[in-house]
Amino acid sequence: MPSYDDALTLFHAWTKDENLRRHGYAVEAAMAEFARRFHQDEELWRMTGLLHDMDYERHPDPEEHPYIGVQTLRAHGYPPELCDAILAHAPHTGAPRETLLAKTLFAVDELAGFITAVALVRPTRLEGMKVKSVTKKLKDRSFASGVDRDHIRQGAEALGPPLDEHISRVIAGMQAEAERLGLAP
Repeated sequence: MPSYDDALTLFHAWTKDENLRRHGYAVEAAMAEFARRFHQDEELWRMTGLLHDMDYERHPDPEEHPYIGVQTLRAHGYPPELCDAILAHAPHTGAPRETLLAKTLFAVDELAGFITAVALVRPTRLEGMKVKSVTKKLKDRSFASGVDRDHIRQGAEALGPPLDEHISRVIAGMQAEAERLGLAP
């Protein structure tokens, strides 16, 4: 299996836009938090989060994303579990989310993007962020209107914890890597 360093090199080769890179890092950070929580392989979960949108900059159309990325990952020897989770994170693919890895990736993807948006309007960014800050903004449909709130709700439900607890875990994962995400005060 390729290493994390291999995954990071591949991600950087495919993703040049800094905002897309930061989204990959944010999802990676959240996935690491859940890997520790669920006693899973943290490196595998980090790579899954990091690489989930690696083809989006070059191939943003639903006919191509994430199919081209997954095809590339398979060719580079990434494990089926990672590839299947990445394929399933995009609802338009119709791929089932059967594994805990796939369910978690879907559950954190939109939420990590939303938490990033919340952090960007706060003077202290991620520092001191509370669940209430996020849930308040979730109710405001005009805030980060491109984020699918139903996907956030469905993802939390698929994992089991109440939405507030799920949000708290994603915040914690992102706070642990706030510098890398560009979201430190």
